[in-house]
Amino acid sequence: MEYKIADHIAAMKPSAIREIFKVLVDPEVIALSAGSPDSASFPKDEMAAIGAEIFEKQTAVALQYGTTEGYQPLRDLTFDRMKTKYNTGSDDDDLIITTGGQQTISLFTQSMINLGDTIICEEPSFIGALNAFRSFGAKLKGVPMDDEGMCMDKLEEALQTTENVKFIYVIPTFQNPTGRTMSLERRRQLLELAKKYDVLILEDNPYFELRYEGEPVATIKSMDTEGRVVYAGSYSKVLSPGMRIGYCIANKDIINRMVVCKQVSDVHTNLYFQMLVAKYLETCDIDAHIADICKLNKIKRDAMLEACDKYIDKRVVFTHPNGGLFVWGELPEGCDSFKLCQLITQKKVACVPGNAFTADPDAVSNGFRMNFSLPSLEQIDTACSRIGEAVQEFLR
Repeated sequence: MEYKIADHIAAMKPSAIREIFKVLVDPEVIALSAGSPDSASFPKDEMAAIGAEIFEKQTAVALQYGTTEGYQPLRDLTFDRMKTKYNTGSDDDDLIITTGGQQTISLFTQSMINLGDTIICEEPSFIGALNAFRSFGAKLKGVPMDDEGMCMDKLEEALQTTENVKFIYVIPTFQNPTGRTMSLERRRQLLELAKKYDVLILEDNPYFELRYEGEPVATIKSMDTEGRVVYAGSYSKVLSPGMRIGYCIANKDIINRMVVCKQVSDVHTNLYFQMLVAKYLETCDIDAHIADICKLNKIKRDAMLEACDKYIDKRVVFTHPNGGLFVWGELPEGCDSFKLCQLITQKKVACVPGNAFTADPDAVSNGFRMNFSLPSLEQIDTACSRIGEAVQEFLR
């Protein structure tokens, strides 16, 4: 029979990153395409001990239904840490535990977007968010970036000329896919523009604690006095992505709406892993653990930047991220990175072409994303050497 799929879903394309995973069944392919942390960074011994204790003493709770808002000790610990350490969250805010940071994006969009509303985002931006926005029938308006983040003059132009803008989506710190960090001045300007044009901001910040150099920059949420900023956080990059523990800090009215949406989605986030994270925060030093992750990732970031400089034509320009998981390369203007990534795949390396991250899925991009946290140092060197060969062939 013929299935009549919803119009806004039928128009969506599969995630380019998930499609790339199909080539990774070949064990010879080196994956620079993932957004995954190094499994060596998982605190497995501590989590094993905590998990065993939960099963020994709290099985009846851990294996039962939980509240939609989340396990209360984890909510309290997370809110207190973000408020005390990063001045993020206020008395007018609440916190919900979500199934990964991705669900915060989805629940907030579901709560706010009517069919045909517009979301402004960085260009390029996170494919998971872009597809979530599309799935709820939103229109996307991309705003270009430079090394300080989203260009504020272009943002104001978009706000002036675009109808039905509901919110601005940004990844201000170690952005996915470019690795760039929005400057403090631009964060202030962004908040002022949101006030001026009466729109909300969704601040997606899953990488912000993975800083390898430079000084931390205040969250946009920490400067918010009107409940205008919705903050999406995650434990995926600092503890484990497979546990799927994220959180959202926002005005209580927004959280209440998101709770209703979550009740008809997955009821509540995995309770056992919520309890495990809460006990980890109570009994372990998460800041020391994050410092260890940063040491590991910095070595790999440096190795990738050095290998890019060594092997790849200087006509390709790379970002120098101060943290996060990604390096972004840009070919000369007018080049199509999708074609380059096809060549790279033939050389047994997987990268993500820039068109996967554009507001217009049919747009041509000259950028491509490489992940340095998952591959080994040897794989990084080999992969960059092969990319260099592909670039030479491509630019010829």
